[in-house]
Amino acid sequence: MSDIVNEFNEYRQRMNDKILADNNKVIKRIFNLDTNAFAEGALDVKTKELLGLVASMVLRCDDCVKYHLETCYKEGIPKEQVVESLSIANLIGGTIVIPHLRRAYEFWEALEAQNK
Repeated sequence: MSDIVNEFNEYRQRMNDKILADNNKVIKRIFNLDTNAFAEGALDVKTKELLGLVASMVLRCDDCVKYHLETCYKEGIPKEQVVESLSIANLIGGTIVIPHLRRAYEFWEALEAQNK
């Protein structure tokens, strides 16, 4: 099951490299802004990642959900906190978010399996 993690990361890296190779100033600035927004600040990185996860779920962006799930996992955020954040996303986003919740659970399980 952990293949979905590797496939996602390889695809993301390959496409980001192609996008950034075009040297578009606006796109590079957007990528930089995204990186800096999630850096330590008045809010710690873990809180920002959970906020990013909730926003991504509500916006129904599976790639973003996967990215934030993996970062949450790497930051050592316990599954219970991730699941509670996902529950808030489902409350705010409504039942249309449930398919994304299924994929989020699948991806989290793949992260756990990959690191056993």
